[in-house]
Amino acid sequence: MTALLRPLFGRQARLRWVHLVLGGALAMPYVLVGTVVVGPVAGSADAQVFSSLTMQLASFAVGLPLAVATSLFPLTRPLEGAAVRWLCGVPADRLAEGPARGRAAKGRTALWFALHLTSGAVVAGMSLALPPFAAVLIALPFVPAWRDPRLGLPEIVGHGWGLALAPAAGVVSLLALAGCAAGAGALLARWAPALLGPSPEERLAAAEARAADLVLRNRLARELHDSVGHALSAVTLQASAARRVLGSDQEFVREALAAIEETTRRTVGELDTVLGVLRDGDTPDAAPAPTLAADLDGLLRRTRAAGQPVTATVDAPLKALPPVLSREAYRIVQEGLTNALRHAGAGVTVAVRVVLRDGHLEIGVDNPLAASASASTRGGGGHGLDGIRSRSRVLGGTARAGPVDGLWRLRVRLPVPHPPASP
Repeated sequence: MTALLRPLFGRQARLRWVHLVLGGALAMPYVLVGTVVVGPVAGSADAQVFSSLTMQLASFAVGLPLAVATSLFPLTRPLEGAAVRWLCGVPADRLAEGPARGRAAKGRTALWFALHLTSGAVVAGMSLALPPFAAVLIALPFVPAWRDPRLGLPEIVGHGWGLALAPAAGVVSLLALAGCAAGAGALLARWAPALLGPSPEERLAAAEARAADLVLRNRLARELHDSVGHALSAVTLQASAARRVLGSDQEFVREALAAIEETTRRTVGELDTVLGVLRDGDTPDAAPAPTLAADLDGLLRRTRAAGQPVTATVDAPLKALPPVLSREAYRIVQEGLTNALRHAGAGVTVAVRVVLRDGHLEIGVDNPLAASASASTRGGGGHGLDGIRSRSRVLGGTARAGPVDGLWRLRVRLPVPHPPASP
């Protein structure tokens, strides 16, 4: 029995009934405006307008176009969508969030508003009239005074069989009200995604926004991986080297501690930049992202301070490179050095090469293969090399990494738009 009554009186049905009653309440101002027009035209007084069902329907028909016109206001679709989500149980991802834009979206919103107000007015009117009438019918056999013909009840209740059927008729009236409300609510819930849902253009815009957000998050993840990963690797080696010579080479220990301080300070600044973007997308006080022109020498110096010999060949006008290219190339060099720091043995020399040739910036990082064996066994070097390849593809370049002639070689070639003259 409970399963049979739930569609009519369950929580979802009650919420949808509230949604319909709200539609009826929204329809009342337009009906009142309609009475102002219909009353004088029909030559009827206000009392006669409200007492005649025909006049009420005529007033609603006059007020409905005005309701459709007001539905074109920007706030209509967001407010209606919120009500549908909360009261009709329609998932949020099937409804549009912002104002309706475009003729088709505005037309669907106007149609929905007209349906909501029309069905709401009918259900609200029934909700006001049927419960008292049903209560009278149910109590009629037990209250003789209500059988007076002057009360306006149908003549049928004066007969014995009519009086006996009156309670059943009252119950049926209530069930009919519940059925109408549940049916109208279910229909509105079914039509809501089609009328209040996003248009194809809005779906495309939302997909593009999600894609842009995903691209930003991936870029921030790469920035965190490259910056923090390199800093942790460098600081670990610097601290290890300083510990080994703590009692014999105080000068080296001081240099290592200074390098640790500089590395951590710079990394904290870069971390603030990334976290600022994650927080609110605006980082006016954060440290700028490092570039080849600004910090290649510092990057090499901090790597050497970790006890890793590094040779560098730079034959490119770093200050003349485009900022985006210089920043991404810096991260590529940084990740190449990070891989060498993690997998190269102590004292193994790493060779770095940054050259401008044939309109391309060529980046190379080499170290002995034996030291990088663990990197090669991870299917291409893990996230670091994946990040290098991703950066290269975005800039229209290429990236290769692997064993060659006893060395682990990283080769990246990036096109330089309007390449500057070599120094």
